[in-house]
Amino acid sequence: MSDHPKAIPDWDADTLREECGVFGILGHPEAATLTALGLHALQHRGQEAAGIVSFDGRQFHSERQLGLVGDHFTDPATVGRLPGHLAMGHVRYSTTGETILRNVQPLFAELEVGGIAIAHNGNFTNGLTLRRQLIAHGAICQSTSDTEVVLHLIARSKKAASSDRFIDALMHLEGAFALVAMTRTKLIGARDMNGIRPLVLGDLDGRPIFASETCALDIIGAKFVRDVENGEVVICETQPDGSISIESVKPFPPRPERICLFEYVYFARPDSVVAGRPVYSARKRMGINLAQEAPVVADVVVPVPDGGTPAAIGYAQASGIPFELGIIRNHYVGRTFIEPTQSIRAFGVKLKHSANRAEIDGKRVVLIDDSIVRGTTSVKIVQMIRDAGAREVHIRVASPMIFHSDYYGIDTPDPEHLLANQYKDLDAMCRFIGADSLAFLSIDGLYDAVGGIRRNPLSPQFTDHHFTGDYPTSLTDLTGRPKSDPKTLSLMREAS
Repeated sequence: MSDHPKAIPDWDADTLREECGVFGILGHPEAATLTALGLHALQHRGQEAAGIVSFDGRQFHSERQLGLVGDHFTDPATVGRLPGHLAMGHVRYSTTGETILRNVQPLFAELEVGGIAIAHNGNFTNGLTLRRQLIAHGAICQSTSDTEVVLHLIARSKKAASSDRFIDALMHLEGAFALVAMTRTKLIGARDMNGIRPLVLGDLDGRPIFASETCALDIIGAKFVRDVENGEVVICETQPDGSISIESVKPFPPRPERICLFEYVYFARPDSVVAGRPVYSARKRMGINLAQEAPVVADVVVPVPDGGTPAAIGYAQASGIPFELGIIRNHYVGRTFIEPTQSIRAFGVKLKHSANRAEIDGKRVVLIDDSIVRGTTSVKIVQMIRDAGAREVHIRVASPMIFHSDYYGIDTPDPEHLLANQYKDLDAMCRFIGADSLAFLSIDGLYDAVGGIRRNPLSPQFTDHHFTGDYPTSLTDLTGRPKSDPKTLSLMREAS
């Protein structure tokens, strides 16, 4: 597939788009095949590009493609070009840098200490600042991905061992990251000091694995060992006798983990376990708490699929109102089909969702969604439900109102474009959407659903800045530049 410039984000799609997913395995003869399967399980974390790098004991091999994992890595010929017992891969949604082939991870470089490949999930909040500094000192950047910054920092480190250089590079980074790197003998996983993004350590018959979520372990029959801790670097290395050593290094000052709440609200797959908490159970509990906080007299509980389904089940169970699939989702509509023209794009909601009239007509409907960003999709869905004959439509949202943008790898609109900041109160939002009533889960209700506790405002237990504005790190790139400065450095645009 040829490179193409990234389209202007279509915020009318009214959804949050998440960063990326990473996977790596050391010591398995089918390393690339297992990596492709792991990336397939992580496809929900990024649908714009996928890449795999392997090492066969002599040289590195790379396959990086735009599009879905299944578009490329189900071809035996493609996987056959990735030999070796060591492989790592990445699925990408671009939050930093254009969607062009040179930005597709893993990124690779030949350094003084040998070849190294790197992929990461998240976003460096000082990535642009570091890039400017590196370029000022003579660095040549070939991509617009902030992952390339890590390669330059490793190259400039004065440490001797590759793993020490990797750790040295991490000390310069701010923000959220789950990083996987590989050298000729090592597979390395690391998380930022706050543990904002998830990363797990797995095992397949004695071969270590790193993955963004446990669902990637399940698909290949690997067992979950533990979460990589916040601020931890785990170094897996093949020894001369063929055995594999695993070393844990904690170079950062210790602090409590603050994983992002949106992993539970929206991004992680429901069958994953994130930081010891089953995602499905947390989402169902969000619905239970929502029913207690915002009850309504109605005839049927209907989820906005697929994200709202677990919460809707919880809401129905807690309220005693029957649960029905009042909206049917078409899983076979891709983004490319609805993007070519504005006239076709206008059909977007109906192409993806259809009202199940038999379960809606004449009824008072409680519509459960996992989150609302701009509200434009909610307007269309409410109208679709009314057109199907609903007497009343009551929206209940299984997360709090989103007031603030994300700078840790989630692509969000600027604050002024968020629904919560465009209207003076809940009634005004409700009128805009066209519902009979509107309610959101409270921040304490969300905390209780995920962790069984209320929020500690003096020391929040999770990263919740989308709702509260409490950012757990410095935002150097945001606060250290004039508003007129570009958010990324521009490079040569490649022709389609």
